[in-house]
Amino acid sequence: MFFRTFTDEKLAHYSYLVGCQRSGEAIVIDPARNISPYLETAKKEGLAIVAATETHIHADFVSGARQLANDIGAKLYLSDEGDENWKYQYLDEVKHELVKEGAAIKVGNIELEVLHTPGHTPESISFVLTDKGAGASKPMGIFTGDFVFVGDIGRPDLLEKAAGVAGTAETGARQLFDSISKFKNLEDHLQVWPAHGAGSACGKALGAVPLSTVGYEKLYNWALQIENEEEFVKTVLDGQPEPPKYFAMMKKVNKVGPAVLTNETLNRLETVEELEAATRKKVFIDTRPADQFARGHLQGTINVPFNKSFTNWAGWILSYDEDFGLITEEPEAVRESLQSIGLDRFTAYADPSLLNEVSELETYPEIEASALQDHLESSDYYLIDVRNQSEWEAGHIEKANHIMLGTVLDRLDEVPADKHLIVQCQSGARSAIGASILQAKGFKDVTNLKGGYLAWLEEKGPVVSA
Repeated sequence: MFFRTFTDEKLAHYSYLVGCQRSGEAIVIDPARNISPYLETAKKEGLAIVAATETHIHADFVSGARQLANDIGAKLYLSDEGDENWKYQYLDEVKHELVKEGAAIKVGNIELEVLHTPGHTPESISFVLTDKGAGASKPMGIFTGDFVFVGDIGRPDLLEKAAGVAGTAETGARQLFDSISKFKNLEDHLQVWPAHGAGSACGKALGAVPLSTVGYEKLYNWALQIENEEEFVKTVLDGQPEPPKYFAMMKKVNKVGPAVLTNETLNRLETVEELEAATRKKVFIDTRPADQFARGHLQGTINVPFNKSFTNWAGWILSYDEDFGLITEEPEAVRESLQSIGLDRFTAYADPSLLNEVSELETYPEIEASALQDHLESSDYYLIDVRNQSEWEAGHIEKANHIMLGTVLDRLDEVPADKHLIVQCQSGARSAIGASILQAKGFKDVTNLKGGYLAWLEEKGPVVSA
């Protein structure tokens, strides 16, 4: 048997290629939209990808299942569990088979037994892998998708919070409790291969280790320690992070069917005149590091540095209904990242070197935490804390006003236009994005708190908790 894990660090997403070396066939589990890594690895290993499957209709990335079906004719094995609201709607266009609990997906001598494990979503399934080519009579491991993670479980509140399906959070939590009972009946030696790791918003305490075992999770996963259903429901729903805005769109895209990608040539803007004209018509994201952006940027552009958090914040900020452009040195890599969450309306880009020819660039300053207290004593200043709700509740600067970063664009009417704005997060990174958004939207007197809340704590500044 051949087994390979693929990781998208920006989405903390794991996908898997499993192949039978005797038959030369392979299957991809929970594929990302960019299918090139699977094709390249399969070719190198002498395997043909004949199938793809996914554990559920994903909310945090665009599935590559349809792309594999379109490009190489892979057969899709997809869940037929859950109610009528969570059925795939593009299956007439692809070779497929719908599966329920007890079904067996066979690829050469590899067998994947389907378990229905609802809770995160109603249609969620897991796959128990047995390598029959090696003569194994017992399974090796389980692909859990967003059901069981290392040290955590999938959140049951996403349908309600992100997709707007009212009343499903508690129902999902109770389904999850029942699914965990099923998981506990598995043998301890089984390896656990989840679809996400630390950094994903699909849970609240995901571990950074990429795999585990059923036995280890029984011992140390907090969710598997709670025997009382009511206590479990309360605990699992408490303290869940804000789901990114784009999650609702991902559910729809993956249910209806993602657009098939083609290799379109990117439109590069060659002159300052072209760039300035383009920025007047559409949103432009500048992907340079925050310190470079702060020292000089084109008026109206928003700074989202191209790092591990890029995809998440781009999904909060950009609209799926509007074209947008980029200022970046890595257009292909950035496009791939944006396409991974369905942001396909990237119409033009400019290299950052073009900014050297702009006659007047905009800037914003930073303020040291040691100087913040003097400003807070003045009514002329307005401090905005852009951290998550859980961070705010754990402790915040007394005179701060909480507007979580992902919601800034929707709450501009709450920001006073006649104040000196200071933006603050935990370390200064997210607040830099927030400062750029405010400045792009006309709040020109804006400052970033260097080092954020942590620097304030080092200065022993006073804090309060919610």
